[in-house]
Amino acid sequence: MERNKQIQVGLLVVLALLLIANLFGGGFKNWFKSENEKIRESAAASMSADATVGNASGNIPGTNVNSTLAPSGPATTIQYENDKFDFGTVNEGEVVKHIFKFKNTGNEPLLITNAKGSCGCTVPTWPKEPVAPGASAEIKVEFNSKGKPGRQSKKVTVTANTTPTETFLEIMGEVKGKEQPAAKGVN
Repeated sequence: MERNKQIQVGLLVVLALLLIANLFGGGFKNWFKSENEKIRESAAASMSADATVGNASGNIPGTNVNSTLAPSGPATTIQYENDKFDFGTVNEGEVVKHIFKFKNTGNEPLLITNAKGSCGCTVPTWPKEPVAPGASAEIKVEFNSKGKPGRQSKKVTVTANTTPTETFLEIMGEVKGKEQPAAKGVN
């Protein structure tokens, strides 16, 4: 019986400590965060669950697997140097890389919450930290032409605290297919 009481008291102490840590905003971890982390968390907290935006591939019914939260806090504006890139002609299997440069032309920090290619062959990489007003940054896009012969046009949907919430980048060109082997018995 004495051992059971010790276990109960120990569990109550742990529970009380967790409650106290929760009351003080997660304990000590917030004291050591950088200013960028605090801005990012503040922007994320301003997003509401009812402000979801489906991506180009659509939602899976009954889930939010393919959706992105649209920021609902202070909005800013984004301006791309060029929102389209024509890579010309490449051989099938080559990976095309391009950097889209942009500037935060508004008065609030710009926070990109997602960038999604129109298919798995188009992969964007974007800054995770807020972009200050007047500052420039870039989104890197890679297009893998393997299995994609013919004319190609792929879009990247960028979701951010901008007006409008979604902006689009496009990478396009011609993929020269690999020569197909001749069928058996055919010259």
